[in-house]
Amino acid sequence: MATVAQKLASTLKEMGVRYVFGVPSGNWIDYMAAIEKTQGLNFILVTSESSCGFMADVCWRLTGRVAACFGTFGPGACNLSTGVCGGFLDRAPMLAFTDEMSAAMRPRITQMNIDNQALFRPITKWTTRISPETVQQTLYQAMHVATAEVPGPVHVGLPADGMALADATESNVPRPAADRLPVPDEALIEKAIGLFKTARRPLLAVGLTATRMDAGTWIRKIVDKHRLPLVLTPMAKGMLPEDHPCYTGVLAHACSDVVARTHQQADLVIGIGFDPVELNYEDWMPDAPLIHLDTRKADLDGSTHTLACELVGDMNPTLQRLADLDPVENLWDLKALAERRREMFAELAPQKDSFGPKAVLDILRQALPEDGVMTCDVGAHLHLIGQQWRTPAPDLQLMTNGCSSMGFAIPAAIAAKLSRPDQQACAVVGDGGFLMTVGEVATAMRLHLHIVFILITDNHLSLIRIKQANKTYPYYETRLYGDWYASAKSFFGAPVLTASNAGEYRRALDEAFEASGPVIVEALVDPDEYDGLLLRGNR
Repeated sequence: MATVAQKLASTLKEMGVRYVFGVPSGNWIDYMAAIEKTQGLNFILVTSESSCGFMADVCWRLTGRVAACFGTFGPGACNLSTGVCGGFLDRAPMLAFTDEMSAAMRPRITQMNIDNQALFRPITKWTTRISPETVQQTLYQAMHVATAEVPGPVHVGLPADGMALADATESNVPRPAADRLPVPDEALIEKAIGLFKTARRPLLAVGLTATRMDAGTWIRKIVDKHRLPLVLTPMAKGMLPEDHPCYTGVLAHACSDVVARTHQQADLVIGIGFDPVELNYEDWMPDAPLIHLDTRKADLDGSTHTLACELVGDMNPTLQRLADLDPVENLWDLKALAERRREMFAELAPQKDSFGPKAVLDILRQALPEDGVMTCDVGAHLHLIGQQWRTPAPDLQLMTNGCSSMGFAIPAAIAAKLSRPDQQACAVVGDGGFLMTVGEVATAMRLHLHIVFILITDNHLSLIRIKQANKTYPYYETRLYGDWYASAKSFFGAPVLTASNAGEYRRALDEAFEASGPVIVEALVDPDEYDGLLLRGNR
């Protein structure tokens, strides 16, 4: 008879899990031993549990396979919760395991003991614990809940009472069938079509659910046939290439006021997979009715905006119907749209012989292959990336915008390289986020992963500095270093190539992308270039 640890490992493999990321504990080593003997299932040691959820998130985004993560009692679970929260708000399924005290000790005061069920309940879809009688049943249900729409993490506690080596006594149990999304009612589809046909300036607003539902083909057909402008939320980048004549821009990122000059003309907004976890409708929508297509109901303030039609469930049948219509005439001026787009990208382009954040991104875009995966951290550079970075397809630029946690980029790039080893991978991280997660460079070194880490060093928490200035506050505690700062030569064996001008930076990127392991390219820039580009409003 298999032990609980062996049953857990074999069930994870059966369900398609390939990686478990974590920092081990004494209780976990029994599970590690079982994982080590399970071909195709790998435990990946990281330097901080907070990275684990970010890694599991990206594995799912790039492979469609759920990954797992682990943290021990108390501080391990608390650290792990950051990455798990990332998956919860960025809509990524994962299995999050933690040690738990025995049933006898859980209510008592003892070292490292907190209520992990209470800790994870607000940031997971379900939290539970296993027993020798329910290992497979619990894991099957956990996977079912995690992957059901809207996807997200599930937490499973592992009692530290010798259970790992106890016999798993349950018989084989059936695995739940995947849920099927309902198709919206025909009358609602007809209503949406009627509203679409009578609108003079309909606008498409595409969000991250559309990427998850693989709706890009139908969205592109609608745009091409009816010649409609389209705006994206940041995590939907790549759903329409930036050179498309109907591409309008990304909401709520750099130059958002230029994007607004188009969407504020709309007399109908069609939200396709628009998830308000990134941006609420009310934060940007014009005074126009809304058609909402998503897997769940719209979150809309009815006192300020009109929900004209709501189609909840599988969005693709409705999109197909819109794509199959004969071309519907509208009053959009695509020449004016093209001029606004040209103006926006001209403002985001670096000036000749300059070397600021815009040049860092522009030169990197030239160096990274079209199918290369770029991850980015949270900060001022993310707002620039959201608008400036040319993204030819979904999942080639990865960010966190639902949770928006600093510390995402470096672990995300590691997971990207594990998931797509044949594609180039790079991470763009500010010096604030780098300080939080530099330890994971050691993880990349140990795994022999060729990743180029772009470190933008400007000595500030630049986004906070800009927000202070916008409120006319003095700059206070946003400077990261003193005058003593000097670039390092390496971190954990990964070389650092430092650049302070465009020529040095190009040469450093060429060298880094030709290397065989992790390389850090540090770009020393002035943060003032962000000023005036960010936080310009959505109307």
